[in-house]
Amino acid sequence: MLLLNIQSSPRGTKSASIAVTDAFLDAYHVLHSDATIDTLNVWEENLPDFDQEAIGAKYKGVNKEPMDQVETAVWDKIQELALRFQQADRIVLGVPMWNFAYPYKLKQLIDLACQRHMLFTYDGTEYGPLLKTPRAFVVYARGGTYAEDSPTPASGFDHQKGYIDFWLKFIGVKEVQTLVVEGTTWGGKEKGEEAIARGQKEATRLAAGF
Repeated sequence: MLLLNIQSSPRGTKSASIAVTDAFLDAYHVLHSDATIDTLNVWEENLPDFDQEAIGAKYKGVNKEPMDQVETAVWDKIQELALRFQQADRIVLGVPMWNFAYPYKLKQLIDLACQRHMLFTYDGTEYGPLLKTPRAFVVYARGGTYAEDSPTPASGFDHQKGYIDFWLKFIGVKEVQTLVVEGTTWGGKEKGEEAIARGQKEATRLAAGF
């Protein structure tokens, strides 16, 4: 069993999303000692910019046209990233909320790895998934709280969960399990630590059915 563990926070041991996903992975590994974890930290992966060369490589790759040296190097990295998704039996993803959405480095990974004929198909009319991943587990960490009766209701402020859930299903994940951990910073250190501890406890419980 191979789990692709995507870390999208740059905060390391101070990260709520990493703390909760680590609890999940620890619990999963106790139950499945033969599992292998492939950790992809978007801040440490040295992701290439999705710039002129990357876009040129993208269209040449799709159309099977020759590339120059720079385009080839970018395309090789794109294929390497996509392969890590293709090989994974499960996906675990930690997502902190940044400006009511997700870190730009996570979007950079998505823009690089999510290519036609790699993670999805398109025949000119319809899109189709290429992965056959049974399930993913996503932790959404938020400094504030987003209850509908609060000044920041999720219906108006949450631009984090909807897109990531959609994207995972778009590329072929059959079931997306999510855990939202709120109030990790705005209520003060003590309340934040309590929120993270509750998230870790719930993540440990959910690992049993993953």
